[in-house]
Amino acid sequence: MVKTVVASAFGGPEVLEVIDEDLPAPGPGQVVVQMRAIGVNPVDYRLYSGEFGADPTLLPVRPGMEGSGVVVEVGPDSEEDGSEESASEEGGVQVGDEVIVYTGTGAYAERVLVSAKDVLLKPQSVAWDSAACLLTAGGTAVDAVRAAKVGEGDVVVIFGAAGGVGEVAVQLAAAWGARVIGVAREKHHDFLRTLGAVPVAPGEGILDRVRRIAPRGVDAVIDTIGTEEIVDTAIALGADLERVVTVVAFEQAKRDGFVAVGVGTKPSDWSRRETRPILVDLAGRGGLDVFVGRRFPLTEAAEAHRALQQPHPRGKFVLVP
Repeated sequence: MVKTVVASAFGGPEVLEVIDEDLPAPGPGQVVVQMRAIGVNPVDYRLYSGEFGADPTLLPVRPGMEGSGVVVEVGPDSEEDGSEESASEEGGVQVGDEVIVYTGTGAYAERVLVSAKDVLLKPQSVAWDSAACLLTAGGTAVDAVRAAKVGEGDVVVIFGAAGGVGEVAVQLAAAWGARVIGVAREKHHDFLRTLGAVPVAPGEGILDRVRRIAPRGVDAVIDTIGTEEIVDTAIALGADLERVVTVVAFEQAKRDGFVAVGVGTKPSDWSRRETRPILVDLAGRGGLDVFVGRRFPLTEAAEAHRALQQPHPRGKFVLVP
């Protein structure tokens, strides 16, 4: 039996419960991964909140998209399963491999059954917790930085720069040659400096603070928190709307004419699988680090979701089975 977190009704975090269930044996091209850490993402609670509808046929909702762990069972043909984007490029998925796994759903569990194409070998230098959070936040950050057309010599403002997506976007933009201005509360400023950003505080007077750093204006703006003033701020700083990107405010982007990226949007759909091995390789070489702000036992998934919904969480949250 495997402990798994599910939502058997739509609502708040209180609807989450831990159940015991059987896990099927892996079939052709499948593997079972014993989870060591599980990434917690905002979309996890949005799925059962009713935000995307409350169709009872979709219950129980199985939250969780990603994690890290050890391969403990391998189905027929999985060792030869061939995808350049999977662990198989190193010779196949083997029992005992330490891997990063993308589940799509159902990662909140002690063990998961997934396609061998959705696991990548975890670099030894990357900690379990950081590995568990790499693919979703990293993929969203890549989408955002690409959509903003960030390149050498650009000046980029990133709102929510100390958050899970923001911290990765800061590192990517800096690695691609941009000067990064990171907007976050003052208590996170030292952290942002270690990532290569020039920190500024949000709120009243932000335009003046940014202009002191970038008197000639900015080239792109990336929003990771859904700030309402993004358009006015971006225009005032000289950025074109085609280089103003949000990963949260989808409806506002549609209304005001700027760019939205994230799970379910076209840029995300074509880039996620393509960018996963790039992110893992970059992290393994020390070029990308995911800061984990809090750890919770798997049985406290509801508390993790409550904490993640509080204002200004720093870094990523993980569940530990």
